[in-house]
Amino acid sequence: MEGSALRERALRYLAQREHSRAELERKLAPHGTAEDIASVLNRLTELELLSDARFAQAWVRGKGARFGTARLRHDLASRGVDAELIAAALAGDGDDEEQRARSVWAGKFGRAPGDAREWARQARFLQGRGFGSALIRKVLKEIPDESAQG
Repeated sequence: MEGSALRERALRYLAQREHSRAELERKLAPHGTAEDIASVLNRLTELELLSDARFAQAWVRGKGARFGTARLRHDLASRGVDAELIAAALAGDGDDEEQRARSVWAGKFGRAPGDAREWARQARFLQGRGFGSALIRKVLKEIPDESAQG
């Protein structure tokens, strides 16, 4: 594929949403040579149309309310974002992970587990969302008493 057509395709992808460099490289791979793709991506980076840091911040902003730090870190790493950029995006998030875990839990369950089996189910759900085991125990142990709320 010609360089201008490759550049147009890359711009169409970027117009839809932010992409990491690695994501965009994978999407463009069937349409050009490695040298042409690298050239286009380098130019987009120079023009500040492509930024892994901006992608990581947008990802955390968009998904942060529903997922824990571990899940966000894994998702960004699997999309080719550098560990330093991931750490910066997560540090800049500013959200309290415990509060996010409580919010996610309340949205799905809303009431305390009645037995060990239900406790395990709720814990697995939170774990799948990327929250740590210590935080999960804390959230499921300190569920607010509904009768105290008035």
